[in-house]
Order: sequence, then structure tokens, then C-alpha cells
Amino acid sequence: MKATIRSSTAVKALVVVAVSILSGAAWGQLSEPISPLPLAPAADPRKVELGSKLFRDTRFASDNSVSCLSCHSFQHGGADPRPFSVGAKGAVHIFNTPTVLNSGLNIRQQWTGGAASLEELTNLVVKSPRVFNSSWEQVIGKLSQDAPLVQGFKAAYSDGMTAKNIADALAVYQRSLMTPARFDRYLRGDANAITPVEKLGYEKFKAYGCVGCHQGSNVGGNMFQRFGAVGDYFAARAAAGRPITDADRGRYNVTKNPEDLHVFKVPSLRNVALTAPYFHDGSAKTLEEAVDVMFRYQLGRTAAKADREAIVKFLGSLSGEAQKP
Repeated sequence: MKATIRSSTAVKALVVVAVSILSGAAWGQLSEPISPLPLAPAADPRKVELGSKLFRDTRFASDNSVSCLSCHSFQHGGADPRPFSVGAKGAVHIFNTPTVLNSGLNIRQQWTGGAASLEELTNLVVKSPRVFNSSWEQVIGKLSQDAPLVQGFKAAYSDGMTAKNIADALAVYQRSLMTPARFDRYLRGDANAITPVEKLGYEKFKAYGCVGCHQGSNVGGNMFQRFGAVGDYFAARAAAGRPITDADRGRYNVTKNPEDLHVFKVPSLRNVALTAPYFHDGSAKTLEEAVDVMFRYQLGRTAAKADREAIVKFLGSLSGEAQKP
């Protein structure tokens, strides 16, 4: 009993100390729905270098025409400025390409959550007829002719170049693509890191309820949500002359659960000012248009023009450090 009392007393003391430490700016960080971007995970630099090379390698494509970088442009926030990417043999994808930056923080990968991890995603895109339209046999057959690359894998992996290790190297590299932004400095206590209108935009972003889906360190990417939560987005789009496609079924294509019809992974808003066009269908050409669509079909609310403009300004503060091309 005495031991229990002493333990309880110690816990109470620790709580008091913790509350004291978390006063001021630190406590404010914990109370915010968006948290600062964490540091990139520790990684073997040899694997990061291999992954970087593979990310740019067109030999993944059956016709050697495209690489990962072809559809994940660092100049466009790790996404594709085209509504739909073009893969091997000219195949056009049915989903707008999401950003690769900070993707290691996502709960799952792809709009539908079809891949549980970045490693699994590599397996899918190698075989996808809309991306690389290839096979591991073909990919390894070509890469194994590259003596320096083979040696690099022998140095980094005990079993050398294998499909598993190629997928691992790509995943290690992609997890290193973290983009801390001015807004992270603001969250950590630098009041001057963002402008007054960006601060106002953040307050409006919270007040209107945008943070209900876009929160956490990746400002999204950690849940699934129906597109058209309070309005029929797809009926309106069809009425405008854009009929429903297989892609619009969303997560239903993965789970076959009727409740997942039109459900998609909530995208991260980091670097969102750079990743136009927007949504899984690439239908919004500008960030302003995307914000309007969200107000109408996800929030079911109207907002003053000044409020919407401030929110757009705030979203610009989420643009991080540019990645090397």
C-alpha cells in the first residue's frame, strides 16, 4: 500500500511539472488542431541516395518513358500540374496525382487508400497499366544491367537488389521528403513567421470547421471522408456535363462496402498552393475554386469573400522548403 501511495504521489508531481513546462507557447501548440511537422525519420543515407536515383529512373516503365518524378514534380509541390498523369505507352490515369511530399505521414496511400504503405504503393504502380505497366521481372532485368546501381544495393542491403529492397529504398527516400514551412515556425512560437492576414486565415480555417478534416502534422492525410458530405457534388458535376466514372466510386473500389461509395482519403494541405489542379478528379483549377467547393459541399456554409481570401492566404503559409529537382 505504501508503495502505491508513493507511486501515486510521484505521478501527481510529474503532472504538476509537466503542466508547468507546457505553459505559454508550448501549451498553445498542444491546444492547436494542427501540429508542427516532425523531423524526417532517421535513415541510412545509402538507401536515401538509392531511392532518389530510382525515383528519377524511367526504366520502371515498360517503354522507358516515365519515372516517378514525371508525375510528382517538385516544382509543383510533389504533384502533377496536369489533371491526369500520363504513364507508360501514353496511358492516361483516372485519378489526379497526389503529392509525394510528406506522404510518409499519410494513414494510407492513394486517394482510395488502396495501398497500406509506400512500399505497397511501389508494387502497385509497377504493375499498374496506367502507370508503369511493367513487372518486377522486367524492372529488375533492366536495373541489374546497371553495375554501379547493383553495387549500391549490395552495399546497402545484405541480399542486394531485389523487388523488396527496391521498394524499400524508394519508400525510405519518399519518407525523407518532409517540407517544414513558415507555419511550423509559427506553431513553435515565432509570432512573426506568418503575416497578419495569414493568421486571420488560420483563425477562419478553424472557425468555419475546415480543421474537422484537415488537422494533425500533415494538415490532412489521416482520415477518410465522403466527398459531398453535405451536398451532392457528383450530381452537380454530372449536371454540368461530367458524368460519373469508376474513379468517383472512391474507396468503394477497394473495400466494396456500399458505405464507402464516394469516400476518399482527405488530402494533406501542405504545399497545397503549389499542387493545382485539385481533388481526385482534378476539377478545381485554382485554390480559390477548391476552397469554394469545400465550403459548399463539405461544410454546407457560406463565407464572406474576405474570409475565403484570408483562408487562401493561410494555406500559402503551408508551402515548405523546395525539394531538389
